[in-house]
Amino acid sequence: MTADDFRRIALALPEAVEAGHMGHPDFRVRGKIFASLPEAAKGVLKLQPAQQEIMVAAEPGIFGPVNGYWGRSGWTFVTLVAADEATLKGALASAWRNTAPPKLIAKYEGAEA
Repeated sequence: MTADDFRRIALALPEAVEAGHMGHPDFRVRGKIFASLPEAAKGVLKLQPAQQEIMVAAEPGIFGPVNGYWGRSGWTFVTLVAADEATLKGALASAWRNTAPPKLIAKYEGAEA
């Protein structure tokens, strides 16, 4: 996968928009960041610590915690060249769900909030 693939998949999520933060693109839902592209080869995802642990254990060549506090709170690197589309889509969808408001998630997933 590439940075353009990351961008395309992130922006396909409901109400996702691209903005900027600290000199690099980020992706937001209703004003809250769920992912970013700090460099062309790596994306960053807002995961829950338990999700991060599962993904890193399952695919250590793809996922890794961000250094320091942010990583301990779930922010996770994804090495784009190592990821396939299905893996990246699932990870970005998880990050989006962790950030989007419950009513939007329910609407997106076809359930009532």
